[in-house]
Amino acid sequence: MATRHKPATTPSLGRALIVEDDALLAMTIADALTDGGATKAVICPSVAAALGELERLRPDVLVLDVHLADRDDGWTLAELVIQLSPKPPIIVFSTGSPENIPAAVAGMGHVLVKPFLPETLVTLVREQQHRPGLFARLRGKL
Repeated sequence: MATRHKPATTPSLGRALIVEDDALLAMTIADALTDGGATKAVICPSVAAALGELERLRPDVLVLDVHLADRDDGWTLAELVIQLSPKPPIIVFSTGSPENIPAAVAGMGHVLVKPFLPETLVTLVREQQHRPGLFARLRGKL
């Protein structure tokens, strides 16, 4: 697990958990989120490592590779986080095979197809921070 802290001048994106087994890509994502305003970016190379970190970090943003070395269904972590978190994080699925993600799973977050520009991730997270939550959107429809 690697941790990086953000410079003090950028608006906060909150705490980020990056679950990615490609070390170079994970560091690139962590750097982009930190430079973009994440107060902390923690990298976990597996679902097993991420499970331990979730409780400590309580991330505001979860970037999740769906095909990891220890699991080929990394989205199960997103399902768990949504079920157990009073305020689930913004979830971004990172994949080279978006067609392999079940539609119901893709609906839990946002899918970025590898390779993607790190700035695209930061922009997506910023946009989602200002979007009303599910219950607020439902209330608006009633």
